[in-house]
Parts: sequence; C-alpha cells; structure tokens
Amino acid sequence: MRTFGAEEELLIVDPSTGAPLALADRMLAVAGRPADMSHEFKLEQVEVQTAPCRDHDELLSGLVVGRRIADRAARACGGRVVAIATSPLRIATSLTPDERFARMAQEFALTSREQLTCGLHVHAAVSSAEEGVAVLDRVREWLPVLIALSANSPYWFGADTGYASYRTQAWNRWPTSGPQELYGSVQAYRERIDSMLRTGSILDEGMAYFDARLSRNHPTVEIRIADVPLDAGDSALIAVLIRALVEMAAREADDGAAPFATSVAVLRLAAWRASRSGLGGELVHPLEGTHVPAAVAVQALLEHVGPALRDSGELARTEQALAELLARGTGEKAQRDAVATGGGLSAAVRMAAAHTVTRDGSWDDGARATLSFVRRGWERGPAMAPRRR
Repeated sequence: MRTFGAEEELLIVDPSTGAPLALADRMLAVAGRPADMSHEFKLEQVEVQTAPCRDHDELLSGLVVGRRIADRAARACGGRVVAIATSPLRIATSLTPDERFARMAQEFALTSREQLTCGLHVHAAVSSAEEGVAVLDRVREWLPVLIALSANSPYWFGADTGYASYRTQAWNRWPTSGPQELYGSVQAYRERIDSMLRTGSILDEGMAYFDARLSRNHPTVEIRIADVPLDAGDSALIAVLIRALVEMAAREADDGAAPFATSVAVLRLAAWRASRSGLGGELVHPLEGTHVPAAVAVQALLEHVGPALRDSGELARTEQALAELLARGTGEKAQRDAVATGGGLSAAVRMAAAHTVTRDGSWDDGARATLSFVRRGWERGPAMAPRRR
C-alpha cells in the first residue's frame, strides 16, 4: 500500500461578517508554531498537513484534527477557519512577511495582490523519481474530473463568478500553472524545469505550479489541482482517488502501456469545463475527449481506478461516497444555497465556518482528546515537513 498525505489551505475569517482576517501570525503563535500547520502566501490563510497515512480512516482523521487545531487557534484570535477555496467578500489581502514572497509580489504585481486561493494538495508515495515521472505522464487526463469533484469557489471578491471553481481560473494566472506535455523521462522533467528557470520568469523551482509534479521534499508525486473541499470527508475521498490514480499509472508503466498523448490545449479545455460546470453540468470525458454529463465522467474515473481501489479494500466505500457527492453537490452548491436564503455572501462564509470543523461547528470531548493527543505528537516532531508555496 502506498502511503499518502494531504495539505489543506484554509481561509481565516471574521465569524460575524465573513470577511478574511490577517491572523495567521497570531494563530501560529497561539498554537505554538506546530509542524503540521504553517504560513501560506497571505496572512488571511493557513495550511494544515497530515502525516503520511496508510488508509482512508487515518487520512480523514488527520484532516479533521488539522481543521480543529487551526479553528481553535483562530477562535483564540477572534476568528474562524473556513474550508472554502476563494473569499466571497472583497478584501485587500496581506502578504505574509517573507523575502521570497516579497519578490514574488513585486514581480507578479496584480496577480500576486489578488491571489487568495485555497487548494487541496495530495501526496502519494512513489518508489523513485522514474516511477514518479511515469505517473505524471499517465494521470493527466483524469485530473480535471477532480476539479469538478472538489468545486468550492463560486464567489470571488464580492461577485458571483458563474463558475463552480473560480479558484481554478484565479490560480491559472500564474505562468507555470496547469497541465504539462508528456515528459518521458526524469531527465526531460528536469530539463523542463531548468528551461523555465533560464527564462528568468519564475524565481525558483517552487514556482513550478504544475497540476501534478514531483515533490521537492518527499518521495512522492503531488497532485495540486483541487479546490479545498468544504467537507473533510470529500477531501479524504479525493485523496483516496488520487492514490488509486497513482497506483494505476504505476501499474500501466510497469506493463509497458504508453501514456495517452492528449494535448495540453485539450487538457486546459477539460479543466476549464470542470471549473465552469462542476458536477452540475457537462465535463470532458477523460478518454474520449467529448462532452458528457458529469456523472458519466465520474463513472469513467471510478472504473479506471476500480482495480486499485478493490485491492486496497476501498472500492465499496468510494462508490458510496461518490454517489452521495453527486446527489448533494459540492461546496459550490452549499455556498449558493446559503446565499439563496437571503443572508448575502456572508451567509456562505458563516455556513462554511459551521461546517468546516463539524456539522454544527461544535467541539465535543472526543475532539478535545484528539487535540491533546496531536499536541503531544508535535513534541515528537513531524512526519511530513511543511512545504513552501
């Protein structure tokens, strides 16, 4: 079984108005600067990380604990954390004090100033860089479906965007974001990044913001295409699907199966379609390249990863979770439903604040005991070091 782990970026907000608050420094100080919670690009967000996990339950537990730890720190500072991928309310964002971030802000100007997006990044273990590149070449067509499954950003700085995942559009302003052409070898992967660095248009390798890449800090591939979901259970579902995608890609490479040669142009259109429609419309079929109902594309993904899920004992649970997600919708629908009640855009944030930690936003004795256990774990040191954007 491949280990896997997840990183969730969470927005920090005023619990009354829903406006983002620049509290990350204070929250990290309150929490004692734990290894599994870290700064992000803006002070209005934090990132929480799980340790490497073996199965669905372990990963879900890590996600829930991370959210609770972050929310407790936010409450101590007068805020809350919410798992939504963009801010519904307009705000002038605050850059996290950091020399590298300052250089990025100067170089990328408005793109940097308006960048306040929260994603879900999933790491899945690979045996070598060679296996990792083989995986990257064989998961490309499936990744846009993950945008639809995670879509949680219909509002952007005071406007209804008409998109299910507007984070995808905002994130793709970075010059290296999105899908990549096939690599074929580790050498070609390294040459791709080196050629980007030689242009002087990005500061360092950390700015290779591909949808999927080799991790610089861990023996993993990192899939970075998803919005942070509203529900931690949906984050765990997507992580399980990603691990299964990685496993199937590795098996295909071992069997000598060539990757599909889908062009970046088509992959970008598939991502745009998923960003626009989410689960409420049509998607691009990962293999056929035609527009189909979202449920058909999701079923194709499930059939593709079915053998890996069956071997890990996760197939039935994943089938049920996908059926439930298709029936109720993603965080995009929950945000729109909250706004439709008449509470304005703030209602979407208040709904998310109640939903991010638990269904009713409460803390029970079990959660407090878990927090105490995790804090003791901090003292022993992290199992997965935080990465830098």
